[in-house]
Amino acid sequence: MSKWVNSVAVGLALAVAGSSVVAFEGVGRKATPDEIKAWDIDVRPDFKGLPKGSGSVAKGMEVWEAKCAACHGVFGESTDVFTPIAGGTSKDDIKTGKVSNLSRRDFPQRTTMMKVPTVSTLWDYINRAMPWTNPKTLAVEEVYATVAYILNLAEVVPEDFVLSDKNIAEVQAMMPNRNGMTTNHGMWDLKGKPDVKNVACMKDCKSEVKVTSFLPGSAVDSHGNLIEQNRPIGPARGLDTTKK
Repeated sequence: MSKWVNSVAVGLALAVAGSSVVAFEGVGRKATPDEIKAWDIDVRPDFKGLPKGSGSVAKGMEVWEAKCAACHGVFGESTDVFTPIAGGTSKDDIKTGKVSNLSRRDFPQRTTMMKVPTVSTLWDYINRAMPWTNPKTLAVEEVYATVAYILNLAEVVPEDFVLSDKNIAEVQAMMPNRNGMTTNHGMWDLKGKPDVKNVACMKDCKSEVKVTSFLPGSAVDSHGNLIEQNRPIGPARGLDTTKK
């Protein structure tokens, strides 16, 4: 009986496979250059893929207030939706290319401009993903202008600045954290150094390890009582943020 079942199963599999080939034969075509161009929109750190154009800080402020401020705040200081865009950088960081506040454990927040090393990342992400509710709808000028406005918020460029494909490489040389990214680790190079260093415990080791998670004091109750926002079933329970 089992041999018969197996034979039937194999026969059905071959029949389905055969019919699939027949059913899809001749279906589809090669993508046209215009179709490929519509999807091939990424901008690399060497600015390959960056379209020609420009946008001013003033224009960026208009776009920001109309399409960005609801989520990110008028000055990039954030709302309850997303983390801050600007802040935490200094003129010294612009000179050195490394944000000093990233090494401070007591600094309350990591902003976008503190972390991002390449201006192309800003351009590419805004172009493909913003606004949040209607992505890929910004014109090229609006993307340039929005990036220029963010750079102005971070005091990288002056308020009368016009960002363009002609001067964006010069702006890259002023990014506060341009020298803060390293590729000498396993994620980028198999021969690179590991991200962390550790020494195996050889004596007086802890007999029990307890893994926990916690909210920093500045974040507790910032979005209401978490325990009231969890489903009443399942193992997960939110923290009662009304208590200290």
